[in-house]
Order: sequence, then structure tokens, then C-alpha cells
Amino acid sequence: MQAALARAAARKARDLTRRKSVLENTTLPGKLADCSIKDPAACELYLVEGDSAGGSAKQARDRSFQAILPLRGKIINVEKARINKMLSNTEIQAIITAIGTSLADEFDLAGARYHKIIIMTDADVDGAHIRTLILTFLFRNMVELIEAGYVYVAQPPLYRISHKRQEYYAFNDQQLEQVLDRVGRNGASIQRFKGLGEMNPEQLWETTMNPNTRTLLQVTVDDATIADEIFTTLMGDKVEPRREFIEANARYVRNLDV
Repeated sequence: MQAALARAAARKARDLTRRKSVLENTTLPGKLADCSIKDPAACELYLVEGDSAGGSAKQARDRSFQAILPLRGKIINVEKARINKMLSNTEIQAIITAIGTSLADEFDLAGARYHKIIIMTDADVDGAHIRTLILTFLFRNMVELIEAGYVYVAQPPLYRISHKRQEYYAFNDQQLEQVLDRVGRNGASIQRFKGLGEMNPEQLWETTMNPNTRTLLQVTVDDATIADEIFTTLMGDKVEPRREFIEANARYVRNLDV
């Protein structure tokens, strides 16, 4: 029993040391392309899915107020992970350091380096999953950012329609049909973007990053109790509640990517 207690105490000390070193790290991530303006109220941080899209975003951005942090792959599901495992994840470390507020009990909203944190992922199922993982992390560890209105979701287009040397963009199938009905189907060329990386910097800027033309969805927590239950059900480690939720709501699915 004494040996077991000693091992538990040593493990706790290691976890605490690791947690403290991560939270006190003030060196910005190497892959962060920061902006030149230092006023947080005027600055934006884009959390971008993948290096390919990150490269396009870095070329497309306005360097004065837009920062880009590419994230490799899918970040860890924090709903299932212990805090020491979460904080050892490279992508989580990069997000924490870039935002600058620390997290959990040590969270300080005044330390936020950006007042717009924009999640920009592909307009497909994988992109939606990555967006959900990031939102889960923010909701569980930096919910004050959401409550302050600092968190947004970018809306990249799904289609580009070319017709008579004019270009139009559609964000879903319904908008695609509306554009085709308006401009005519004869001679129309349709491109479906598989990912952000398929857009050139000019297209990405005009459709998704230009403050004058983009569409951003602000993330809010209208009911913290309901939000907490949803995150626990859908992202937690218990399978049965998630299966029951899927069985009860499967009939309402409208856009299923199989």
C-alpha cells in the first residue's frame, strides 16, 4: 500500500509539473503566423485545418490583423482524455499558447491576444468533426471565451459556379440551386471544393476571410446546462447515451455524408 501511494504521489507530481510548464510557456508556437497589430480588440486568430489550407490562409490574410495557426489532423477529444494527456498534445499546446489566456482555474480573459478566434475547417464531415473537437476543448477549458463572444466559425463555400466569365459561390446545395436558377444552367461550370486547400489565396480571402464579404457564425452558450449535457453525451466515453441519442435523432438527418 505504501508503494502504491508513493507511485500515485509521484504521478500526481509529474502531472502537476507538466501542467504548470505548459501553462507558463510564453513562447509562441513556431507555426503561428502572427499579425503585426498588438491591440487584441483588432486582432483575429484563425485556427485552420491542415498545413495545406494553412498555407493558403497565410497568403490570403491581411497580415496587419489576421493571425493563422494551422492544426495538423484532429486534435485530441478532451472529453475522454485526462488533463495530463490533453496538455501533452502538441496541437492543444499550440492553441493554449497562441490564445494567451491559460485555461481552467488559471484562465485570465485579459490575457487574450485576439478578440476573434475563428475556427476555419473544410465544409465536409471531417471538417465538422475537427470543428466539434476544437469547440469541445474551448467549452470545457476556456468557456469564458465563448461567453465573451470571442469564438466564431468561418463559413467557407462548398461550390464555385462559373457562368459567362462571372463567378458565384454557394455554401450549400440549396444556394447552388438558387444560383443556377438565377444565372441559368446552360454553360454553367460547377466546382465542388473538397477542402480549403483547393481554393487559391484570392478565392479564400474573398469568400471566407475578407471582413467585408465573409460570413462568420458567432458561437454562443445560451443554456450552459443543456450544452454540458450534449457535450457529455456526444463526446464522452460512455457509448450507450450516444447510441440512444443517435437512434432517437437519426430520422431528422438531412445531409448525410457516407
